[in-house]
Amino acid sequence: MNALSVDLSVLDSSQNDTLSDQDDHRPGFASRTSYDDQDTGATQTSSSFSMYNSVSQKLMAKMGFREGEGLGKFGQGRKEIVEASTQRGRRGLGLTLQGFQGELNVDWRDEPEPSAIEKVDWFPECTTEIPDTDELREWMILGRRKLKIEDETEFCSEDLLHTLLRCKTVFDSLEGEEMRRARTRSNPYEMIRGGIFLNRAAMKMGNIDYCFDNMFTNPKDSQGKPLTKDREGELLYFGDVCAGPGGFSEYILWKRRWHAKGFGMTLKGPCDFKLEDFYAAPSELFEPYYGEGGVDGDGDITRPENITAFRNFVLESTEKRGFLSWIDGCGFLKQLLLCQFLTALSTLRTGGHFVCKSFDLFTPFSVGLVYLLYLCFDRICLFKPVTSRPANSERYIVCRGLKPGSDAVREYMFRVNLKLNQLRNTETDVTDVVPLSIIKEDTDFYQFMVSSNESLCAVQIKSLAKIHAYVVDPTLSEPRQADIRKECLKLWGVPDKARVAPASSDPKSKFYELVKNSDVESFQCKLTPLNSSTLEKLRHILDHRCIVGGGEQIFLLSLGKSQIYTWDAKIPQRWRKLENFKLELPRETLLSVEIVQELKGEGKAQRRINAVHVMDALVLNGTDVRHKHFNQRIQMAEKFVKAVAKPSRPDMNPIRVKEVYRLEEMDKIFVRLEMKVTKSSGGVPRLSYTGRDDRHFLPTGLYIIKTVNEPWTMAYSKNSKMKFFFNKLTKDSTYEMPPNSAAPFHVCHSERFFWAWVDGVIVHNSQTRKDPEKLSKDDVLSFVHQNYQP
Repeated sequence: MNALSVDLSVLDSSQNDTLSDQDDHRPGFASRTSYDDQDTGATQTSSSFSMYNSVSQKLMAKMGFREGEGLGKFGQGRKEIVEASTQRGRRGLGLTLQGFQGELNVDWRDEPEPSAIEKVDWFPECTTEIPDTDELREWMILGRRKLKIEDETEFCSEDLLHTLLRCKTVFDSLEGEEMRRARTRSNPYEMIRGGIFLNRAAMKMGNIDYCFDNMFTNPKDSQGKPLTKDREGELLYFGDVCAGPGGFSEYILWKRRWHAKGFGMTLKGPCDFKLEDFYAAPSELFEPYYGEGGVDGDGDITRPENITAFRNFVLESTEKRGFLSWIDGCGFLKQLLLCQFLTALSTLRTGGHFVCKSFDLFTPFSVGLVYLLYLCFDRICLFKPVTSRPANSERYIVCRGLKPGSDAVREYMFRVNLKLNQLRNTETDVTDVVPLSIIKEDTDFYQFMVSSNESLCAVQIKSLAKIHAYVVDPTLSEPRQADIRKECLKLWGVPDKARVAPASSDPKSKFYELVKNSDVESFQCKLTPLNSSTLEKLRHILDHRCIVGGGEQIFLLSLGKSQIYTWDAKIPQRWRKLENFKLELPRETLLSVEIVQELKGEGKAQRRINAVHVMDALVLNGTDVRHKHFNQRIQMAEKFVKAVAKPSRPDMNPIRVKEVYRLEEMDKIFVRLEMKVTKSSGGVPRLSYTGRDDRHFLPTGLYIIKTVNEPWTMAYSKNSKMKFFFNKLTKDSTYEMPPNSAAPFHVCHSERFFWAWVDGVIVHNSQTRKDPEKLSKDDVLSFVHQNYQP
């Protein structure tokens, strides 16, 4: 929001909320009551005393009160009733707030009945082509810096604007607490609050997401097809800028869990992300990045170098694709609003969606920014959710479907930001980013913009008048707040519960909770060594997968953040804290892993780092995947690892998923084996396996995992040249995978083979010593080729 609009958005800012609670006006016993003969037991009330109920009047009558007479046995007490104090807060006794007791002359009682159902009104579809760089260069207009907003009537009627300012001015003499109490009582949606989330912003995101068909947690294209393909292991990448402490992100991660990965940039300090307060969602899936300098940057979005650094980091971390969803926390000042739009256009992929909080949009500069978004997206909308307090000027700019070819607008916004930085502390300012004549020529846009501003302005005026009335009369209240809360939360799919910190647990108890008291003995199964006597068990070649080992297989359990424990699958069951390891994983995660020492380079320059290599997944952030097919579990694990990875944190230990090979394609493994010199080898080359990212480790052997469940097996049809499933009991065959043919985790784990690459086993051409009692590469490859000939 530009600087000229700050005065119109004070209600939304808790730290400078000048529209604070006002003095309640409570009636006093200023009137007198006449009292008839006590024998009749009747009381009569003068018109000035009628504001008090009959019970109060009877109590006073019993104590001997008569209108015009003093209390006491001889009537010696005061004759005037003591008035209730109108003093508020820390003001002096008897102080009267000048101007507040008057009427606003605004009828707020005809406001619509509160409802959980909301209407979304989109701007008309834009048919104007995106201008080129040369044309946009001519659009920027400089002028004298303005500090007032009273004359900004191009996009809102003068009468409405001045009425709004007058309604706000009335509250200037109030203390904040006075206004907030009245605001709380007057807003029918006030009790929704933050719910299970860390703040109201998270609930607003849930509100908006529902109203826009979950476009930020399940984005779709113009034909309604999902933009993320779960079957291909694709993550929902999203960005969150200027959004500390991170409520928007907490909502998205609560909704999507490990199927999403968030990146954020915000100012360091009090405005920083508070990931430790994400009680409802796994904060381990969110990665703050502060622009130039990465984690050591300042997060100032108005600095061009920060925007460029953030864009480069996002593109590098999302395989050059960018975000599908973009959420911005606060567009309060004009440059901040510009930079949020600019950063969104810099990191969104084509077809992606965008939402940004803004405030009043009355100036040519702020409306011009909206017009640029109108050109760049398929549709845009100005929306005020019910979770946004009606008396403030807050609204959300929602943009659906980024069009291709928006680079010219992005580059133009970048130049405008450079110019704003150059003009700081001067009397000159960028007053327009789109000439007013161009905005007005697009009558569809202009009329909708004015209509939206005026309708939101009218709602705000009535809400301010309502708060005024609630300050004056403290007996007023909204009776449906509790019911509306329940209706809204049910509609949005948010649990109607209080925010509670995750319960602490010990690893052993959590393990039993996650595996649902499964037979623990299945986790202790020893590996079957692969030798000449067990090799025959692999004759159903297509039933197996291979993984190169580099250490001892163990189980890894996360209780959240760095609370990570390991168990070697031995009895008694002892979970040990993973020490000297920088790694963060979401709670309720159970994996089968190896801790492997990875090497990069050779000789003295060689670097070593311990890494977690995932061999199988059991539970991922509370999702039990043990009964999925092995291939699916590995795919899910890869998606999970991609979500928890922190490219900006080189100090953290890496976590990777093992590369999986088909048994019939085992020869691909041997191509990756090399003889390399390590620091501890005394100059003697040692067998090394090189992974996908050029890091290598010393292999210990090969895991061979059965992935097809009995009585099914896989075979190859030479006639159709296709693989098929065959049931050894019923003799049925099918090309489609039967649901019960997928070997669950306990089968894969208990029926593993391990081919140990010890001394005397030849797996590389440079090796010469062969132990005839042990299987070597040629023996195994020969067996595979004999049993599988497509």
